[in-house]
Amino acid sequence: MQGEGTRATLDALPADVRRRLDELRDALVKAAGDALAAVIVFGSAARGGWRPGRSDVDVMVVLRDDGREVLARIGHPLLVARYAARVEAIVLRADEVAQAADVFPLLYDELREDGVTIYGASPFAALHISDKHRALRIEQELREARIRLRRMVTDLDGAPGALASAVERKARQVRSPLRALLKLRGSDPGVALDAVLAAACAAWDVDPEALSRAQVAPEAAYAALTQLLSAATAEADRRNA
Repeated sequence: MQGEGTRATLDALPADVRRRLDELRDALVKAAGDALAAVIVFGSAARGGWRPGRSDVDVMVVLRDDGREVLARIGHPLLVARYAARVEAIVLRADEVAQAADVFPLLYDELREDGVTIYGASPFAALHISDKHRALRIEQELREARIRLRRMVTDLDGAPGALASAVERKARQVRSPLRALLKLRGSDPGVALDAVLAAACAAWDVDPEALSRAQVAPEAAYAALTQLLSAATAEADRRNA
């Protein structure tokens, strides 16, 4: 299965997960019929980095008709896939995709660039997304990440090991807005987390070694991540001024 307009594939996924996705596609076609416009796999399952037992398989289901009857028919296949392979689905209606490009610019970029279309034709391939909308969403996601990181730390009760895991988890979660901001700067480090973090550290003068050694020195890694988030957020804010 090949990503439309990209080199992304699902070849790195285990055979049983790919089989579950094929079964889901076939079940959705049977359940929805002509109402089904596209099924696209995205996230770590498509770009790499999917980890057994820890990662979800993100799927975008695009319908031409989202009436209650159609939603009810596709409910069972989606439920089976969720429990069998941790498939998490987003359901959109085809005629609302373009209208929502201003509020979902980074998600749409990911679907267009890294998504793997396993049924139909991707409605995201030819969309125009403005850099203004990207910058607004980048700032929102970075600010939310900083807020949630503070909450994570307050919940840890000072446990160093838990701090290391929190830093690593949050670093994975900000891969998308950091990459998007780097692309607005004119350079694309690619989808790999290590490459994005290395490029971001270089761009905003943060020690990459400190960020990469969370398990050894969690406090230093936390300081590096907060420095990175603050610098990147400040640049996004300037772009939105």
